[in-house]
Amino acid sequence: MVDVLPLVEARLRSALGEPDARAAVTFLGTDRLEVLRFHEGDVVRYATLGMSAQPMSDPTALVADPVEGPRAELVLSVRPGVSDTDKVLRPLAVLAASPQVEGVVVAPGSSLDVGEPLWPGAPFTSVLVAEPGGLVEDLDLDAPLDPVRFLPLLPMTPNEAAWKRVHGAQALQERWLTHGTDLRDPSRRSVPLD
Repeated sequence: MVDVLPLVEARLRSALGEPDARAAVTFLGTDRLEVLRFHEGDVVRYATLGMSAQPMSDPTALVADPVEGPRAELVLSVRPGVSDTDKVLRPLAVLAASPQVEGVVVAPGSSLDVGEPLWPGAPFTSVLVAEPGGLVEDLDLDAPLDPVRFLPLLPMTPNEAAWKRVHGAQALQERWLTHGTDLRDPSRRSVPLD
């Protein structure tokens, strides 16, 4: 069995540069998860490391397949300085642990909610999982292993999350685009939803 995490970290470094900080979190019954922080110009990126160590499995399966199944890591990009966004490390680790803890398969278009602000004073408690491939390319692994996908996270206000549940992820992303929403603004207001 190949250890995918060194390969994943190498891919993150080649795409985002050297991390300037890292933190590790372990939850009862889960593998160790790390969150790496990368600064790039006026953007700070937080990437999980450890979620892809095991494939995500169908929550209805009686036994999790230890080899086949989707693998992913999460990437959040925000503008630093306005808020204490470094406090997002633990919520990000909670989201990365959700496949192991809750048996969910994290995929583009899905919502993930931590039930509290992503960082102190944040107007967001959840994120929309966006399509991979733009910032960090997928990491192909030897067959039969699925590639590791690096999934961008887009913070959502509670109103946006509720609207997305009714209208879908694509409609919310179109609304953000129409209104020129800066999704990296850590203190942005909800997009007009009427």
